[in-house]
Amino acid sequence: MSLFLIGFVLILTACGSNNAADSSKAGAAEGEKKEIVVGFGVGTYEEQFRQAILPILEKQGYKVDIKTFSQNMQVNPAMKEGTIDASIFQSTAYMEAINGEIGADMVGIAYVPGAPQGIYSVKHTTLDDVKDGTTVAVPNDPVNQERALRILEELGWVKIKEGSNLADFNINNMEPDKYKIDIKILDPAQIMVSLQDVDYGVINGNYIASAGKKITDALKIENTPMQHRIIVSVNRKDENTQWAKDLKAAYESKEFEEYITGLEKYDGFILPEAWKNN
Repeated sequence: MSLFLIGFVLILTACGSNNAADSSKAGAAEGEKKEIVVGFGVGTYEEQFRQAILPILEKQGYKVDIKTFSQNMQVNPAMKEGTIDASIFQSTAYMEAINGEIGADMVGIAYVPGAPQGIYSVKHTTLDDVKDGTTVAVPNDPVNQERALRILEELGWVKIKEGSNLADFNINNMEPDKYKIDIKILDPAQIMVSLQDVDYGVINGNYIASAGKKITDALKIENTPMQHRIIVSVNRKDENTQWAKDLKAAYESKEFEEYITGLEKYDGFILPEAWKNN
């Protein structure tokens, strides 16, 4: 009977140890996720990731699935659904507006090299040609449209009404200033190919870089405020995971900085403040 009881206790102890080990292993697996899905919209951010960030993560043992969406508006719903773990395409202002719109809970964890908006033209070599009736193409989404019209406001071409809300910004928030500008509202990706149809176009710099053109060729470059700079975004529940920390560290690394600053196509990009610590 004594031998039976001792054996029974040993079996229970072994089972308990196995269960504890399994629980510990499960906890480690959950806390040390090594397979992530990263989403991108249209632009140069996927190229930056593939060529410079992905190798850093792969050296750390990560397996990364890259998903590229044909339209930026598709990315954040995928984040909310959990189809992707992180995204690199949007600004803080845009993210916060979408959080409220679709009930998401995303946060930014790092800034990435981002392209400012600029005014471009194939018909004019100077902004001094502006007059009543001048046609200017601007993006159709609220955040980028507000950015574009702020540039025109800085030039004195238009005025933005006080109390304008970024989340639902539209052309009605603008009124004429020195000139009666004819605003044409287009998809951001279409403005560059439509320049021959307008006098000027306000174009997001990542489209300029993707087309092999120089941001510095703009007739006017935006002084991009922090809320409009591009970020790495994740769902808040993942903010303190190890994979999110490693992703952030890769974007703030010296290795990534040297990649960006070594390529002429990124001349004119706004560089992350964190690089000052490299």
